[in-house]
Amino acid sequence: MTAKERKNLKKRIVSALLAGFLLVSATACGKQTAADTAQPQADPTQAYLDTVDVDYAYDLALKLEDIRSNETLGYRTAGSDAELATGDMLKAEMERIGLQNVTKDAFTLDTWTFTKAQLSFEDSAGEAHVAELGGYQTDFVTDGAETFTVIDGGRGTEADLSGLDVTGKLVLVNINQREDWWINYPAYEAYLAGAAAVIAVQDGGYAEVSGDALNAQDVCGPSYAPAFSMSRTDAELLKAAMNESGEATVTLDADSRVGMDGTSYNIVGTIPGRDTESMVLMSAHYDSYFAGFQDDNAAIALMMGIAKGLIDSGYQPEKTLVFCAMAAEEWGVSNTRYDWSTGAYNQIFRVHPEWVGKVIADINFELPAMNEGTSDQIRTSYELKTFVDGFKSAVPQVDGVFPDGIEIIVPTQTWSDDFSLSIAGVPSSVTALRGGFAQTHYHSQFDDRDTYSREAFLFHHNMYGLLMMAYDHCAVSPLDFSTRLSALRDAMDDTVMTAEQVAALNAALDEAESAASAAWEKVSEVNAAYQKALNAGDTAQADALLQESRQLNADVLAAFKFAEDSFVRLTWEDSSFFPHEHSQNNLTALKNAAEALKQGDSAAALDDYLYLVDNNWYAYDWSRETFTYFTDYVLNQSADRLMWGAGRVQGHEDLFDVIRSLQEKRGDGGADYTAELARLDQAIATQTAMLNEQVSHEVSALEELTTRLTQIAA
Repeated sequence: MTAKERKNLKKRIVSALLAGFLLVSATACGKQTAADTAQPQADPTQAYLDTVDVDYAYDLALKLEDIRSNETLGYRTAGSDAELATGDMLKAEMERIGLQNVTKDAFTLDTWTFTKAQLSFEDSAGEAHVAELGGYQTDFVTDGAETFTVIDGGRGTEADLSGLDVTGKLVLVNINQREDWWINYPAYEAYLAGAAAVIAVQDGGYAEVSGDALNAQDVCGPSYAPAFSMSRTDAELLKAAMNESGEATVTLDADSRVGMDGTSYNIVGTIPGRDTESMVLMSAHYDSYFAGFQDDNAAIALMMGIAKGLIDSGYQPEKTLVFCAMAAEEWGVSNTRYDWSTGAYNQIFRVHPEWVGKVIADINFELPAMNEGTSDQIRTSYELKTFVDGFKSAVPQVDGVFPDGIEIIVPTQTWSDDFSLSIAGVPSSVTALRGGFAQTHYHSQFDDRDTYSREAFLFHHNMYGLLMMAYDHCAVSPLDFSTRLSALRDAMDDTVMTAEQVAALNAALDEAESAASAAWEKVSEVNAAYQKALNAGDTAQADALLQESRQLNADVLAAFKFAEDSFVRLTWEDSSFFPHEHSQNNLTALKNAAEALKQGDSAAALDDYLYLVDNNWYAYDWSRETFTYFTDYVLNQSADRLMWGAGRVQGHEDLFDVIRSLQEKRGDGGADYTAELARLDQAIATQTAMLNEQVSHEVSALEELTTRLTQIAA
């Protein structure tokens, strides 16, 4: 079967599968009274659309703002009293709206409570000024207001600090965490130099909405290297007040505490279905920086609004619908690169590992109540794309938002809880984070109710309530493996890979794609028959089909878990990619760097190529000790601290010495690059061998996946 034939077949299958379910009206209605919703309705999708109440959800999102650790700024952080109180409130709210079997699922994490950080100084006019600082997950507690010297540390790099005496001082640094480096690098570099703490001023990248904006991110570093954030406005006033040595005397009153091995809770409620062995999951996280209206108050509220809408409409699910408010998404494990998604990782790997194989799909929410862009975006696991792409026509248009419809993006990435769920074996999706908001409002005190779009919120109530119902009407998780296989083929670079490697992968992919097409047809036929029985009200037939397909569903989900285990690896920038892309990308950069050096162009080697190899961009600006520390804690730390990142980074090519040597020789027209070329040749040999191993792994994994998919199709 050709690729075009497979594509057309997929379209026909999806259309048939969803035809019985897509009974929604062309437009969404507003809130309905309790008297109205008490009447049984023939069409459950329309009953839901008529009943769901976005105003309830909006009010709930606002209520979440009232529970905070820092009275001025907000903060509802991992294991803090504010997070725990929020969990209790959500448990009570789940029970109030009618969710059943509501539990607080405890798990162990590292905790952070940020109560305050106020920096006082005299400005250049001699007027007293108090700057409210944001916090990072580090330890720094003063006994009331303490006097410090603050020093301008430039960008906080090794070179910037080398000529400064920062011992016991606060170091002001400019940082762009989006384009340059994360906060852990200047914080640790300053710590090594003896600084008391760094104060980071976001210089583009995030919090660009206002000069008054603060920014917060996960620290990804040790708690003993303290850090805070300051607005650009306050930083300008402070710099203007500094003396000729770039210093000023300030007082700091701060309370930021990290605790090891604390406890927090994921809050879970259900709408029980007729089938207790199968589940559809919906999730969002309830911890936050600042007030966190979009991230993630509105997401929690969306999940609760959908749950309430389903209950109030009288919807009777086939499967058990599970609603999980996750704690500690932003941060929850100290001193690891992979310190976020702690609540979700614990929920699926440690608290409820038995959910794997029972949950046919998860719908996760992030930042769902803003109107940005002409199309809505949902990011899914590869295997869900075909189904969701077919489903999206069911979503009624809401005037004023997303005139270009819905865009499906693959695959899941590490930035949200759905990644932890996916690698555990739960096919997942998430509302996609748009670029504009990420650079302007994200993780700042300007993520507030002013960003709210009622129309976008209504659209998402409609969309995701219907999607949950669509999953509920599947006997088998609707997974099409061909999308992942196509992406793997597209990720091959035949200018780097050998002809033998390309041929081996293509042959294995041909077999796998054929098996995937047949498996998808089988799954879709079962689901279409199940949907037909439900539509006819023939519960006996539906139940019989469900029982007959339990092994099929188990096999499909097991194949998905195998694919995640086999093909999902992480770059040093925490992006998901295929195993062979690690060495493939490194080889491209290394060979180009070597060629540049042969031409005597060290600038091109440095500026265009070497920084692309693993995490070597940090070698340009940070000390060997800092570079090594943040490399080793990925490669040599226990899996329980690495969580979802454990084993997914495939190695490290250390080019620190080469880069430093070339930096010293920059501009030297007569420089000898023999030693550097020898090291690059060694790296090329290492990466070549590694690429061969990675391709061999992928070929073997494809053969195993083909066997699994063939059995599914039988």
